[in-house]
Amino acid sequence: RRRLESELEDIRGAGTWKSERVIASRQGPHLRLAGGGAGIINFCANNYLGLSSHPEVIRAAVDALVEFGAGLSSVRFICGTQSIHKDLEEKIARFHQREDAILYASCFDANAGIFEALLTPEDAVLSDELNHASIIDGIRLCKANKYRYKHMDMQDLEAKLKEAQRHRLRLVATDGAFSMDGDIAPLRDICQLAQKYDALVFIDECHATGFLGPNGRGTDELLGVMDKVTIINSTLGKALGGAAGGYTTGPKPLIDLLRQRSRPYLFSNSLPPAVVGSASKALDLLMESNAIAQSMAAKTRRFRSKMTAAGFTISGKDHPICPVMLGDARLASVMAEDMLNRGIYVIGFSYPVVPKGTARIRVQVSAVHSDEDIDRCVEAFTEVGRKHGALS
Repeated sequence: RRRLESELEDIRGAGTWKSERVIASRQGPHLRLAGGGAGIINFCANNYLGLSSHPEVIRAAVDALVEFGAGLSSVRFICGTQSIHKDLEEKIARFHQREDAILYASCFDANAGIFEALLTPEDAVLSDELNHASIIDGIRLCKANKYRYKHMDMQDLEAKLKEAQRHRLRLVATDGAFSMDGDIAPLRDICQLAQKYDALVFIDECHATGFLGPNGRGTDELLGVMDKVTIINSTLGKALGGAAGGYTTGPKPLIDLLRQRSRPYLFSNSLPPAVVGSASKALDLLMESNAIAQSMAAKTRRFRSKMTAAGFTISGKDHPICPVMLGDARLASVMAEDMLNRGIYVIGFSYPVVPKGTARIRVQVSAVHSDEDIDRCVEAFTEVGRKHGALS
Protein backbone atom coordinates (compact mmCIF):
# COMPACT_ATOMS: atom_id res chain seq x y z
CA ARG A 1 0.00 0.00 0.00
CA ARG A 2 2.78 2.46 0.88
CA ARG A 3 4.55 1.76 -2.41
CA LEU A 4 1.38 2.27 -4.42
CA GLU A 5 0.46 5.47 -2.56
CA SER A 6 3.97 6.83 -3.16
CA GLU A 7 3.70 6.06 -6.86
CA LEU A 8 0.30 7.74 -7.07
CA GLU A 9 1.67 10.82 -5.31
CA ASP A 10 4.50 10.96 -7.86
CA ILE A 11 1.90 11.00 -10.65
CA ARG A 12 0.06 13.88 -8.98
CA GLY A 13 3.31 15.74 -8.42
CA ALA A 14 4.26 15.42 -12.08
CA GLY A 15 0.97 16.99 -13.13
CA THR A 16 -0.04 13.91 -15.10
CA TRP A 17 -2.91 12.71 -12.89
CA LYS A 18 -5.88 11.70 -15.04
CA SER A 19 -9.21 12.54 -13.43
CA GLU A 20 -12.42 10.97 -14.68
CA ARG A 21 -15.28 13.39 -15.02
CA VAL A 22 -18.72 11.90 -14.51
CA ILE A 23 -21.32 12.60 -17.21
CA ALA A 24 -24.96 12.64 -16.15
CA SER A 25 -26.46 12.74 -19.66
CA ARG A 26 -26.17 10.90 -22.96
CA GLN A 27 -23.13 11.38 -25.19
CA GLY A 28 -23.45 14.29 -27.55
CA PRO A 29 -22.17 17.77 -28.43
CA HIS A 30 -23.66 19.13 -25.20
CA LEU A 31 -23.40 17.41 -21.84
CA ARG A 32 -24.54 17.63 -18.26
CA LEU A 33 -21.91 16.69 -15.70
CA ALA A 34 -22.69 15.08 -12.36
CA GLY A 35 -22.83 17.71 -9.65
CA GLY A 36 -24.73 20.27 -11.67
CA GLY A 37 -22.52 21.19 -14.62
CA ALA A 38 -25.02 21.78 -17.45
CA GLY A 39 -24.68 23.16 -20.97
CA ILE A 40 -21.11 21.88 -21.36
CA ILE A 41 -19.89 21.69 -24.97
CA ASN A 42 -18.13 18.37 -25.44
CA PHE A 43 -14.96 18.29 -27.55
CA CYS A 44 -13.57 15.05 -26.10
CA ALA A 45 -15.54 12.23 -27.66
CA ASN A 46 -14.69 9.97 -30.59
CA ASN A 47 -18.31 10.48 -31.58
CA TYR A 48 -17.17 11.73 -34.99
CA LEU A 49 -20.51 11.46 -36.78
CA GLY A 50 -22.75 12.14 -33.79
CA LEU A 51 -24.38 8.73 -34.11
CA SER A 52 -24.11 7.67 -30.47
CA SER A 53 -27.29 9.65 -29.75
CA HIS A 54 -28.89 9.39 -33.19
CA PRO A 55 -32.57 8.44 -32.71
CA GLU A 56 -32.49 5.67 -35.34
CA VAL A 57 -29.35 4.15 -33.80
CA ILE A 58 -30.90 4.18 -30.33
CA ARG A 59 -34.14 2.70 -31.66
CA ALA A 60 -32.24 -0.11 -33.37
CA ALA A 61 -30.46 -0.90 -30.10
CA VAL A 62 -33.75 -1.05 -28.22
CA ASP A 63 -35.34 -3.27 -30.86
CA ALA A 64 -32.39 -5.69 -30.74
CA LEU A 65 -32.51 -5.74 -26.94
CA VAL A 66 -36.20 -6.61 -26.94
CA GLU A 67 -35.94 -9.26 -29.67
CA PHE A 68 -32.62 -10.91 -28.80
CA GLY A 69 -32.18 -10.24 -25.07
CA ALA A 70 -29.51 -8.63 -22.93
CA GLY A 71 -26.66 -10.96 -23.84
CA LEU A 72 -25.59 -14.43 -24.91
CA SER A 73 -24.03 -15.65 -21.64
CA SER A 74 -21.40 -17.47 -23.67
CA VAL A 75 -18.63 -17.35 -26.23
CA ARG A 76 -19.45 -17.64 -29.91
CA PHE A 77 -18.50 -21.25 -30.63
CA ILE A 78 -20.52 -22.65 -27.71
CA CYS A 79 -23.90 -20.93 -27.87
CA GLY A 80 -23.14 -17.29 -28.46
CA THR A 81 -23.89 -16.49 -32.08
CA GLN A 82 -27.18 -15.02 -33.21
CA SER A 83 -28.34 -14.11 -36.67
CA ILE A 84 -27.70 -10.41 -36.04
CA HIS A 85 -24.00 -11.12 -35.36
CA LYS A 86 -23.62 -12.88 -38.70
CA ASP A 87 -25.59 -10.14 -40.47
CA LEU A 88 -23.35 -7.44 -39.00
CA GLU A 89 -20.18 -9.29 -40.00
CA GLU A 90 -21.45 -9.58 -43.56
CA LYS A 91 -22.34 -5.87 -43.57
CA ILE A 92 -18.88 -4.88 -42.27
CA ALA A 93 -17.18 -6.94 -44.99
CA ARG A 94 -19.41 -5.38 -47.64
CA PHE A 95 -18.76 -1.86 -46.32
CA HIS A 96 -14.98 -2.37 -46.49
CA GLN A 97 -15.23 -4.39 -49.74
CA ARG A 98 -13.52 -7.38 -48.13
CA GLU A 99 -14.32 -11.10 -48.17
CA ASP A 100 -15.31 -11.62 -44.55
CA ALA A 101 -15.25 -10.11 -41.05
CA ILE A 102 -15.16 -11.25 -37.42
CA LEU A 103 -16.51 -9.41 -34.37
CA TYR A 104 -14.68 -8.83 -31.08
CA ALA A 105 -15.61 -7.24 -27.77
CA SER A 106 -13.35 -4.30 -28.68
CA CYS A 107 -10.72 -3.35 -31.25
CA PHE A 108 -8.18 -3.71 -28.44
CA ASP A 109 -9.19 -7.39 -28.41
CA ALA A 110 -9.03 -7.58 -32.20
CA ASN A 111 -5.47 -6.24 -32.09
CA ALA A 112 -4.59 -8.57 -29.22
CA GLY A 113 -5.93 -11.54 -31.17
CA ILE A 114 -4.59 -11.24 -34.69
CA PHE A 115 -0.78 -11.21 -34.51
CA GLU A 116 -0.44 -14.30 -32.32
CA ALA A 117 -2.86 -16.26 -34.50
CA LEU A 118 -1.28 -15.22 -37.80
CA LEU A 119 2.46 -14.95 -37.16
CA THR A 120 5.00 -17.58 -36.11
CA PRO A 121 8.70 -17.43 -35.12
CA GLU A 122 9.47 -17.74 -38.84
CA ASP A 123 7.70 -14.45 -39.61
CA ALA A 124 8.31 -10.73 -39.06
CA VAL A 125 6.13 -7.79 -38.09
CA LEU A 126 7.17 -4.20 -38.79
CA SER A 127 5.40 -1.61 -36.62
CA ASP A 128 5.28 2.20 -36.66
CA GLU A 129 6.80 3.46 -33.40
CA LEU A 130 3.68 5.54 -32.60
CA ASN A 131 1.14 2.78 -33.17
CA HIS A 132 -1.72 2.49 -30.70
CA ALA A 133 -1.02 0.65 -27.45
CA SER A 134 -3.30 -2.20 -28.50
CA ILE A 135 -1.18 -2.88 -31.60
CA ILE A 136 1.97 -2.79 -29.47
CA ASP A 137 0.46 -5.19 -26.92
CA GLY A 138 -0.80 -7.51 -29.65
CA ILE A 139 2.63 -7.67 -31.24
CA ARG A 140 4.21 -8.41 -27.85
CA LEU A 141 1.98 -11.48 -27.55
CA CYS A 142 3.18 -13.05 -30.80
CA LYS A 143 6.45 -14.92 -31.38
CA ALA A 144 7.31 -13.22 -34.68
CA ASN A 145 10.51 -11.25 -35.18
CA LYS A 146 9.75 -7.63 -34.29
CA TYR A 147 10.94 -4.50 -36.10
CA ARG A 148 9.96 -0.95 -35.17
CA TYR A 149 10.34 1.83 -37.73
CA LYS A 150 10.39 5.57 -37.12
CA HIS A 151 7.03 7.28 -37.27
CA MET A 152 5.87 7.47 -40.90
CA ASP A 153 9.52 7.31 -42.02
CA MET A 154 9.55 5.39 -45.30
CA GLN A 155 13.32 5.25 -45.55
CA ASP A 156 13.49 3.55 -42.17
CA LEU A 157 10.63 1.20 -43.10
CA GLU A 158 12.44 0.21 -46.30
CA ALA A 159 15.63 -0.47 -44.35
CA LYS A 160 13.70 -2.66 -41.92
CA LEU A 161 11.97 -4.50 -44.80
CA LYS A 162 15.35 -5.25 -46.36
CA GLU A 163 16.55 -6.59 -43.02
CA ALA A 164 13.42 -8.72 -42.67
CA GLN A 165 13.76 -10.46 -46.05
CA ARG A 166 15.17 -13.56 -44.40
CA HIS A 167 11.83 -14.26 -42.71
CA ARG A 168 9.00 -16.31 -44.23
CA LEU A 169 6.23 -13.67 -44.03
CA ARG A 170 6.47 -9.92 -43.46
CA LEU A 171 3.56 -7.88 -42.07
CA VAL A 172 3.67 -4.06 -41.93
CA ALA A 173 1.38 -2.82 -39.14
CA THR A 174 0.27 0.80 -38.85
CA ASP A 175 -2.53 2.97 -37.61
CA GLY A 176 -4.41 4.45 -40.53
CA ALA A 177 -4.95 7.68 -38.58
CA PHE A 178 -2.90 8.20 -35.44
CA SER A 179 -5.10 9.06 -32.50
CA MET A 180 -2.71 11.30 -30.56
CA ASP A 181 -1.40 13.45 -33.42
CA GLY A 182 -4.22 13.40 -35.97
CA ASP A 183 -1.84 12.51 -38.79
CA ILE A 184 -2.55 9.95 -41.50
CA ALA A 185 -0.23 7.10 -42.46
CA PRO A 186 1.37 7.40 -45.95
CA LEU A 187 -0.41 4.27 -47.14
CA ARG A 188 0.48 4.72 -50.82
CA ASP A 189 4.18 4.62 -49.97
CA ILE A 190 3.72 1.81 -47.45
CA CYS A 191 1.85 -0.31 -49.99
CA GLN A 192 4.48 0.35 -52.67
CA LEU A 193 7.23 -0.79 -50.30
CA ALA A 194 5.16 -3.80 -49.26
CA GLN A 195 4.75 -4.81 -52.89
CA LYS A 196 8.47 -4.29 -53.58
CA TYR A 197 9.53 -6.44 -50.61
CA ASP A 198 6.69 -8.99 -50.73
CA ALA A 199 5.00 -7.95 -47.49
CA LEU A 200 1.40 -7.70 -46.29
CA VAL A 201 -0.17 -4.50 -44.95
CA PHE A 202 -2.30 -4.27 -41.78
CA ILE A 203 -4.03 -1.05 -40.71
CA ASP A 204 -5.94 -0.09 -37.57
CA GLU A 205 -8.79 2.16 -38.71
CA CYS A 206 -10.41 3.08 -35.38
CA HIS A 207 -9.94 6.80 -36.04
CA ALA A 208 -10.83 6.62 -39.73
CA THR A 209 -13.76 4.23 -40.24
CA GLY A 210 -16.95 6.06 -41.04
CA PHE A 211 -15.63 9.46 -42.05
CA LEU A 212 -12.33 9.36 -44.00
CA GLY A 213 -12.57 8.73 -47.73
CA PRO A 214 -15.37 9.65 -50.16
CA ASN A 215 -17.69 7.02 -48.64
CA GLY A 216 -16.24 6.90 -45.13
CA ARG A 217 -14.50 3.57 -45.63
CA GLY A 218 -11.25 4.84 -44.14
CA THR A 219 -7.70 5.77 -45.01
CA ASP A 220 -7.30 3.06 -47.63
CA GLU A 221 -10.24 4.55 -49.56
CA LEU A 222 -9.00 8.10 -48.92
CA LEU A 223 -5.59 7.26 -50.40
CA GLY A 224 -6.79 4.90 -53.14
CA VAL A 225 -5.19 1.67 -51.90
CA MET A 226 -8.19 -0.44 -50.93
CA ASP A 227 -6.96 -3.29 -53.14
CA LYS A 228 -3.47 -3.22 -51.59
CA VAL A 229 -4.27 -3.35 -47.86
CA THR A 230 -4.69 -6.95 -46.73
CA ILE A 231 -6.12 -6.65 -43.21
CA ILE A 232 -8.22 -3.99 -41.48
CA ASN A 233 -9.00 -3.84 -37.78
CA SER A 234 -11.45 -1.24 -36.54
CA THR A 235 -14.03 -0.37 -33.92
CA LEU A 236 -17.76 -0.02 -33.49
CA GLY A 237 -17.15 2.18 -30.43
CA LYS A 238 -16.31 5.47 -32.13
CA ALA A 239 -17.96 6.72 -35.34
CA LEU A 240 -20.12 3.59 -35.76
CA GLY A 241 -22.55 4.19 -32.91
CA GLY A 242 -20.12 4.75 -30.06
CA ALA A 243 -21.07 1.77 -27.89
CA ALA A 244 -18.42 -0.98 -27.96
CA GLY A 245 -17.03 -3.74 -30.12
CA GLY A 246 -14.35 -4.19 -32.73
CA TYR A 247 -13.64 -6.33 -35.77
CA THR A 248 -11.14 -7.70 -38.25
CA THR A 249 -11.98 -7.78 -41.93
CA GLY A 250 -9.94 -9.26 -44.77
CA PRO A 251 -9.41 -12.51 -46.67
CA LYS A 252 -11.87 -15.27 -45.73
CA PRO A 253 -9.15 -17.85 -44.88
CA LEU A 254 -7.70 -15.38 -42.37
CA ILE A 255 -11.10 -14.78 -40.76
CA ASP A 256 -11.68 -18.54 -40.60
CA LEU A 257 -8.30 -18.97 -38.90
CA LEU A 258 -9.12 -16.29 -36.33
CA ARG A 259 -12.35 -18.09 -35.45
CA GLN A 260 -10.24 -21.15 -34.68
CA ARG A 261 -7.22 -19.62 -32.95
CA SER A 262 -7.77 -16.03 -31.84
CA ARG A 263 -7.83 -16.15 -28.04
CA PRO A 264 -9.82 -12.95 -27.35
CA TYR A 265 -12.48 -14.22 -29.76
CA LEU A 266 -12.55 -17.79 -28.41
CA PHE A 267 -12.63 -16.83 -24.75
CA SER A 268 -14.80 -13.68 -24.64
CA ASN A 269 -18.57 -13.41 -24.60
CA SER A 270 -20.32 -12.36 -27.79
CA LEU A 271 -21.20 -8.71 -28.27
CA PRO A 272 -24.53 -7.78 -26.60
CA PRO A 273 -27.40 -7.65 -29.09
CA ALA A 274 -28.10 -3.97 -28.36
CA VAL A 275 -24.54 -3.09 -29.40
CA VAL A 276 -24.88 -5.16 -32.56
CA GLY A 277 -28.19 -3.50 -33.42
CA SER A 278 -26.90 0.04 -32.95
CA ALA A 279 -23.72 -0.58 -34.97
CA SER A 280 -25.68 -2.21 -37.77
CA LYS A 281 -27.97 0.82 -38.04
CA ALA A 282 -24.95 3.17 -38.00
CA LEU A 283 -23.52 1.31 -40.98
CA ASP A 284 -26.87 1.53 -42.77
CA LEU A 285 -26.89 5.31 -42.31
CA LEU A 286 -23.33 5.56 -43.63
CA MET A 287 -24.00 3.47 -46.71
CA GLU A 288 -27.13 5.48 -47.49
CA SER A 289 -25.37 8.88 -47.54
CA ASN A 290 -22.00 10.52 -46.92
CA ALA A 291 -23.57 13.86 -45.98
CA ILE A 292 -22.77 13.48 -42.27
CA ALA A 293 -19.10 12.81 -42.97
CA GLN A 294 -18.88 15.82 -45.28
CA SER A 295 -20.40 18.03 -42.59
CA MET A 296 -17.77 16.86 -40.11
CA ALA A 297 -14.96 17.63 -42.58
CA ALA A 298 -16.19 21.24 -43.00
CA LYS A 299 -16.34 21.77 -39.25
CA THR A 300 -12.86 20.32 -38.83
CA ARG A 301 -11.49 22.83 -41.33
CA ARG A 302 -13.25 25.66 -39.47
CA PHE A 303 -11.72 24.73 -36.11
CA ARG A 304 -8.21 24.13 -37.43
CA SER A 305 -8.08 27.38 -39.41
CA LYS A 306 -9.42 29.54 -36.57
CA MET A 307 -7.09 28.00 -33.97
CA THR A 308 -4.07 28.43 -36.25
CA ALA A 309 -5.04 32.05 -36.88
CA ALA A 310 -5.22 32.57 -33.10
CA GLY A 311 -1.60 31.45 -32.80
CA PHE A 312 -1.92 27.83 -31.64
CA THR A 313 0.02 24.91 -33.11
CA ILE A 314 -2.38 22.16 -34.21
CA SER A 315 -0.86 18.77 -35.00
CA GLY A 316 -1.97 16.59 -37.89
CA LYS A 317 -3.84 17.63 -41.01
CA ASP A 318 -7.48 17.49 -42.15
CA HIS A 319 -8.48 15.13 -39.32
CA PRO A 320 -11.12 15.82 -36.64
CA ILE A 321 -8.51 14.90 -34.02
CA CYS A 322 -7.00 18.34 -33.46
CA PRO A 323 -4.17 18.22 -30.88
CA VAL A 324 -3.40 21.66 -29.45
CA MET A 325 0.33 21.25 -28.78
CA LEU A 326 1.56 22.74 -25.49
CA GLY A 327 4.57 20.63 -24.48
CA ASP A 328 4.23 20.98 -20.71
CA ALA A 329 2.06 18.41 -18.88
CA ARG A 330 1.02 20.74 -16.06
CA LEU A 331 0.10 23.50 -18.52
CA ALA A 332 -2.10 21.09 -20.48
CA SER A 333 -3.82 19.98 -17.27
CA VAL A 334 -4.54 23.46 -15.86
CA MET A 335 -5.65 24.83 -19.22
CA ALA A 336 -8.11 21.94 -19.63
CA GLU A 337 -9.55 22.70 -16.18
CA ASP A 338 -9.92 26.39 -17.06
CA MET A 339 -11.61 25.43 -20.32
CA LEU A 340 -14.19 23.46 -18.36
CA ASN A 341 -14.85 26.52 -16.20
CA ARG A 342 -15.75 28.26 -19.46
CA GLY A 343 -18.12 25.46 -20.48
CA ILE A 344 -15.76 23.61 -22.84
CA TYR A 345 -15.02 19.94 -22.07
CA VAL A 346 -11.51 19.05 -23.24
CA ILE A 347 -8.78 16.86 -21.74
CA GLY A 348 -5.03 17.32 -21.40
CA PHE A 349 -2.88 14.43 -22.62
CA SER A 350 0.58 13.79 -21.19
CA TYR A 351 3.03 10.98 -20.52
CA PRO A 352 2.59 7.99 -20.65
CA VAL A 353 -0.29 8.49 -23.10
CA VAL A 354 2.01 10.63 -25.27
CA PRO A 355 5.82 10.92 -25.20
CA LYS A 356 7.39 13.20 -22.58
CA GLY A 357 7.61 16.80 -23.69
CA THR A 358 4.69 16.52 -26.12
CA ALA A 359 1.74 17.24 -23.82
CA ARG A 360 -1.29 18.58 -25.57
CA ILE A 361 -5.02 19.17 -25.29
CA ARG A 362 -6.71 16.93 -27.83
CA VAL A 363 -9.81 18.49 -29.34
CA GLN A 364 -12.16 16.24 -31.31
CA VAL A 365 -14.65 17.72 -33.72
CA SER A 366 -17.97 16.05 -34.43
CA ALA A 367 -20.49 16.43 -37.23
CA VAL A 368 -23.09 17.46 -34.64
CA HIS A 369 -21.10 20.47 -33.38
CA SER A 370 -22.58 23.73 -34.60
CA ASP A 371 -20.44 26.54 -35.99
CA GLU A 372 -21.29 28.46 -32.81
CA ASP A 373 -19.95 25.55 -30.69
CA ILE A 374 -16.67 25.63 -32.59
CA ASP A 375 -16.33 29.40 -32.35
CA ARG A 376 -16.99 29.32 -28.59
CA CYS A 377 -14.29 26.69 -28.20
CA VAL A 378 -11.75 28.81 -30.08
CA GLU A 379 -12.65 31.90 -28.02
CA ALA A 380 -12.20 29.96 -24.77
CA PHE A 381 -8.84 28.58 -25.91
CA THR A 382 -7.67 32.09 -26.78
CA GLU A 383 -8.66 33.46 -23.36
CA VAL A 384 -7.13 30.57 -21.44
CA GLY A 385 -4.02 30.48 -23.61
CA ARG A 386 -3.29 34.13 -22.90
CA LYS A 387 -3.97 33.69 -19.20
CA HIS A 388 -1.43 30.88 -18.88
CA GLY A 389 1.18 32.22 -21.27
CA ALA A 390 0.57 29.75 -24.08
CA LEU A 391 -0.20 32.69 -26.36
CA SER A 392 1.54 36.04 -26.45
